[in-house]
Amino acid sequence: MGRRKIEIEIVKDPNTRQVTFSKRRTGLFKKANELSILCGAEIAIVVFSPGNRPYSFGHPGIDVVAAKYLQQEPESSDSQGNLTFDAPSIEKLNLELAEVLAQIQEGEKTETHDEILKQDIVMKLPELKELRDSYKELHDLVKLRLSDMEISECMMLLAQDPVVRIKEKSARKKRRKN
Repeated sequence: MGRRKIEIEIVKDPNTRQVTFSKRRTGLFKKANELSILCGAEIAIVVFSPGNRPYSFGHPGIDVVAAKYLQQEPESSDSQGNLTFDAPSIEKLNLELAEVLAQIQEGEKTETHDEILKQDIVMKLPELKELRDSYKELHDLVKLRLSDMEISECMMLLAQDPVVRIKEKSARKKRRKN
């Protein structure tokens, strides 16, 4: 029969969600281990369960990878490893966005949309599309930076109080076998 393709959406039943989390977490950690062995990559993964319990995997270790990550310059760090964070262009885009929003608010206060179109105040369609694309790019960069900051925060918390659940589980399994 083979595997069925499942729809990616949140699992409704809390018990099923917990079981799914546990199985997927184990698979994720296995894949991370394989990647670190095959490619020599240094990997750190922090996952919080639906019950808000942290689980981690790191090679050569969470502390080593977190320290290396936190010592990088914030402008060159990202989750993909190839996108640089360009603060001056973001500031420029923010200023342009603020100007456009101010113009829109002024236009709404004083005149109707038909009058604005008649007076040719509205930007041309390509300019609006370009502005929209710039805004989306800015939005994506901000999301990426927030994600990086959250990861850094988790890594710092783990460095202060590391989670050893995975090691404890493997030690328990070894004791049971003996």
